[in-house]
Amino acid sequence: MTFAADEHQRVILEQFTRQAVPFSQMQNHSPELILQTAGVGPNDIVLDLACGPGLMTWEFAAIARHVTGIDLAPAMIARARVLQESQDRTNVSWVVGDVLPLPFVDASFSLVFTRYSVHHFLEPGAVFAEMARVCSPGGRVVVVDVFTSSPEQAELFNRMEKLRDPSHVRALSLEELLNLFREAGLEEVKSQFYKHEFEFEQVLGGSFPNPGDVDRVRQVFLEDVGVNRLGLDICRKDGQIHFAYPIVILAGRKTGGSAS
Repeated sequence: MTFAADEHQRVILEQFTRQAVPFSQMQNHSPELILQTAGVGPNDIVLDLACGPGLMTWEFAAIARHVTGIDLAPAMIARARVLQESQDRTNVSWVVGDVLPLPFVDASFSLVFTRYSVHHFLEPGAVFAEMARVCSPGGRVVVVDVFTSSPEQAELFNRMEKLRDPSHVRALSLEELLNLFREAGLEEVKSQFYKHEFEFEQVLGGSFPNPGDVDRVRQVFLEDVGVNRLGLDICRKDGQIHFAYPIVILAGRKTGGSAS
């Protein structure tokens, strides 16, 4: 592992250890649309990559034969196990581990899924290749993430997100995401879109910027109210600042074999 990769992993662990509790208390947004686009069924063996506290893991587990959640942060898996104690499901297992490489043999899963994680990857192409490797022929790879709409918007958005969350690397454009599917040998890619809405101070309360950056992030948001250079539709409602991340769901099929 290079120094840059080692340092980024340290930041990821630091940030997501601190975010584990607030993340686990967030509302699970648009799970029905995600499940529908993923096409999950009762025979699926699912991998939820960078699963966090397991919010989507449990949604898949209500339908699929078995779901494995993997996350780099032990604190996230610990929160997932707390959630498991309140659920009456035994078809879920948890792994603390990294995405490069994934600790699974080839073609282990019929559905490989990740949400809100690609913008944290230093090497998204390598991660997509790993997701395709552990997916069975005819299976699906499903990615849910924020995306950017122009070079100018991307530059501003990524600069702000890096201030808000130092583990952020870069949100990709829709075309970049689609290219990653193609390069990983995934076909028949379908897409769905939604907005993930937040109240700004609530999000900031669950974020852990570097010292001095909280005020910088707040100022960036205030200056973009009604302007939309960030592409987040920032506005005031009842004296509070609200915004919405643009989210895409992309689902592609691995070549070879038939659908499950």
